[in-house]
Order: sequence, then C-alpha cells, then structure tokens
Amino acid sequence: MTTSWNYPDQATQDELKKIASAIVAPGKGILAADESVATMGKRLADIGVENTEENRRKYRQLLLTTDKSLADNISGVIFFHETVYQKADDGTPFPELLNKKGIIPGIKVDTGVVPLFGSNNECTTQGLDDLAKRCAQYKKDGCHFAKWRCVLKISPNTPSIQSLIENANVLARYASICQANRIVPIVEPEILPDGDHDILTCQKTTETVLSYVYKALADHNVFLEGTLLKPNMVTAGQACPNKATPEQVAEATVTAFQRRVPAAVPGVTFLSGGQSEEEATVNLNAINKFPGKKPWTLTFSYGRALQASVLRAWQGKDENVQAGQQELLKRAKANGEASMGKYVAGSVEGKAGDAGLFIKNHAY
Repeated sequence: MTTSWNYPDQATQDELKKIASAIVAPGKGILAADESVATMGKRLADIGVENTEENRRKYRQLLLTTDKSLADNISGVIFFHETVYQKADDGTPFPELLNKKGIIPGIKVDTGVVPLFGSNNECTTQGLDDLAKRCAQYKKDGCHFAKWRCVLKISPNTPSIQSLIENANVLARYASICQANRIVPIVEPEILPDGDHDILTCQKTTETVLSYVYKALADHNVFLEGTLLKPNMVTAGQACPNKATPEQVAEATVTAFQRRVPAAVPGVTFLSGGQSEEEATVNLNAINKFPGKKPWTLTFSYGRALQASVLRAWQGKDENVQAGQQELLKRAKANGEASMGKYVAGSVEGKAGDAGLFIKNHAY
C-alpha cells in the first residue's frame, strides 16, 4: 500500500527536531564557512594571501575563536570537510571550539555541481554514492546538521522539467540519508540571480522549484520537522534595470513561501546570493517585518555577507585578528536583529562597505 511507510523512530524525531529548533532559535542564524579549497583561494587572493592549508586554518581559527558572545547571534557553523579535522593553535579541534560556545557544528556534504547531460546547459549535484558512510562518520565527529546545494538558472528555457525533477530528487535523497544518520538536512535549491529577469519571474520560478522540492521530500518520506530550507530570496536578476525595493523583495518572498513551504518546516535560513552585506541584512529585516502568516522562522545562513568585512579587516595578518573578529560580531548582531525585524538600515558599517558580492554563475 502507498501508506505502508514509516516515520523515523521517536528518539530520532526528537533529536532532529531539537537540533533544527536550536539552529533557528530567536535572533540566531548560521555562519556558512564551508567554502571549498578553490573558493577559499579566491577569497584569500582578494586580500593578497596565498591559498595554503595553514592560511585557511588560520582564517577559520579567526572565525571560530571569536568571543563567546558570537553565540548570541550564531547558532551553527557550516564546515568544509578539511575544517572539521583542523585544530586551533592550542590543539583544540575546531568542532570543540564551537561546542564550548554552544554553537552547533555542521558540514557541507555535496561534492559539487556537474553538468546535467541533455539539459539546457543546466547542472545537478554529486555526492550521493558514499553519503551514508560519510554522514555516519561526520555524526561521530560532532557534526549535527548538513548542507547540500543544488543550482538552478532562470532563462527563457530554464529551469527545465529535467532539471527540476533531477535536483528535487537529489535533495530529497540527501535529506533522507542525513536523517537516517540523525543529521538535520538543510535543503538548498538555489536559484541563481544571474540574468535580467524581473522579480515576478523570480517569484514564479521560486514557487515552481519549491513545489518540486517538497513533492520529492514527500515521496521520500522525509520528516519535515527535522529539516531546514536554505533558499534564495526572491529578487530581480542582477542585470534587471528595475531593482526591487526591500519591501517588494519581502512581499514576493513571503508570498512564494506561503504558497509552497509546508508549515511543518521549522525554519528558513536564507542564502545571501551575492547581495552586499548591508543589502542581505536589510532584505532579511523587511521579510521579517512583512505582515501575514509566517509559520516558519525566517533567518540567515550567510557566507560572503558575513565574511566580506572580516577578510578585509584581517588581511592575513596576525595583528589584525581581533579587528576581523569585531567585524564578524557586528555583522552577526545586525543579522540577528534582522531575523526579528529589528534592524535599522545603515546602523552597522563594515570594512566591505556596501560592495556587491555577486559572482556570475556561482559554483563552489
């Protein structure tokens, strides 16, 4: 029979719900520090620092040794594989640094995007083959949530049905494997901001993508209360001549979610999608101030929009570590306020200013 499937056992349900709820606790969000070796190299190159394992370790150490007050606004940190097994100067494993602050370690488990043959120049995401084995090990090593990113594109002929089905099923299978290993899956169907499409086109595409994703999650019997969603905000394309206001972004985003995201999902942790630090914060604030039914926590899972000012303040110099950490604390607090609709635009200035962080056709 079609109804002869099983929910996770009660202990697993309780554990997954507890983790997910802690991640989206009021005023808190995620620091996405899961850049691959190549992507981290680009970040370091921007400040004239060589891409070595030691420099990557020193930068991640800067983030993770920030004052314990970071936990006031950061509930979880997403690691890259390398980072899980690195240690601070005093020998403390990085996951333990977070545990001491009450911050939950997480892990990026996809292994990158690859071309989807026969599609309209679209892609899918790889890494399912050994995922169960890797999740079991990551859980033992202290990671309690995971992230998997799929990428979709807006154009006259995309996303195609092929891309919609493939990426939704990949996300659902990933989520199922994570939950089997007592890891909360963050489901990330990112619609890239590339293009000149208007905000209504992005809203319709977001609604379509989410409908496929949640159908696939239902087909795979994923326990929604033990998941989180990491989507794009609904915005006009980067090349669109008509830039949407924060209020328009809020209305389009919340409306799309009301139509497509089940109330059982405990939280939405937005990606910043190439927005500047300030823009990502202002738009998140507007989304939370928008009136109407919002049964999910609406917060952040930012990478570039939390780190751009940190990197510019640090410049790879030991004497600038504290300056970099102060930038992280400021931006985390700003986004914590925005997650509750309490941020005052322009009240926090960072070293990156209002610099755009858009990267065309962004991949890891």
